[in-house]
Amino acid sequence: MSARSASTLTTQEDATLRFTPINPHFGARAEGFDLREPLTPAQIDELRRAMDHYGVLVLPGQDLTDEEQARFAQQFGTIEDTPTLVDQERRRLANMKINDISNLGADGKILAADDRRRMFNLGNMLWHSDSSFKATPAYWSMLQARVIPPEGGQTEYVDTRVAWDHLPEATKAVVRDLVAEHSLIFSRAQLGFDAFSAAEIARCKPVPQRLVRRQPETGRLALYLSAHAGRIQGWEAPEAMMLIRELTEFATQRQFVYTHQWSVHDLVIWDNRVTMHRGLRYDDKRYPRDLRRVTLEDVAPTLAQAA
Repeated sequence: MSARSASTLTTQEDATLRFTPINPHFGARAEGFDLREPLTPAQIDELRRAMDHYGVLVLPGQDLTDEEQARFAQQFGTIEDTPTLVDQERRRLANMKINDISNLGADGKILAADDRRRMFNLGNMLWHSDSSFKATPAYWSMLQARVIPPEGGQTEYVDTRVAWDHLPEATKAVVRDLVAEHSLIFSRAQLGFDAFSAAEIARCKPVPQRLVRRQPETGRLALYLSAHAGRIQGWEAPEAMMLIRELTEFATQRQFVYTHQWSVHDLVIWDNRVTMHRGLRYDDKRYPRDLRRVTLEDVAPTLAQAA
C-alpha cells in the first residue's frame, strides 16, 4: 500500500474497507468497519496489514461500550493489566481493561485543580509511547472519544520510523545499539510531580528498552522514544538526557506530526512500537473530556526481540 493513495479490500461479507492517508508520512482514515461486531478473518488480516504500514489509523463513528471496545481489542492480542498507577482505589471505570483518559472523578465531576490524579495526568501532554515503562511494553493502543471539549484537547502523533529514516547516518551509528531505561518517575519528574506512594515507587523501577527497534512485520527500524526514558546505559545522565531530548525534538518536527481533531465516537489505533503521541491542552478545569483506551501488550521485552 502506498502512503499517498487509498486502498480498498472487498471481504467475504461484501463490505468495502477503505484506507485514506491523513499525513504525507504515515497514518490513514479507515472506513467500512463496524467494530461492535466480530471482524471476519479477512478484515482482521487487512487491519493488521494497514497498521503495520500506516502506524496510526483513525476509525470514525465507532459508538462502542467499554465491553465492546475490549472485545474488539482482544481480536488482536492480550490486553494489559494494571491500566492506571495512582489512586487505584478512586478509579472511575469498573472495567479494569479500560484506561480512563479523562478529567473526571468517580462521581462524574471534573477533578479539582489540585487533585493528585490531575497532576499525574498532565504527563499525557509529554511525547511518549504507552507503557514503555513496563518490562514488556505496549503493542497497540485503541483510544475512543466519548465526550470532547468545545476546543483544544487534540492528540498529536509521530511515526518514529520516519524519524529514523531522516536521521543523519552518523547519528544512526551512535544510537543504533544503545539501551535506555524507562520509568514513570522519569516522565513525571519533568513536570515536578513526585507525589508517589511507597508502593507506587516500588512499581516504577526503571526497565531497559532498546533505543532503536526493528518492526518485525516490515523490517523497518524505529527510534523507541518516550518521556519515560530517563537514562542510557553506560552514559552519564546529562549526556544521556541531552541525546534523548535531541532525538525527540528531531522526531517531532512539525512536518512529521499528525494532529487529530477529535469527534465523538472516533476510535484511533496506534502502534506504540513505532509511534509517539501526546495530548494537547484544553480547559480541563471547566470542560469534561472523556476518552477511553484499551492497550495491548507486546510479545516480549524489547531486549528479547530481534534488533
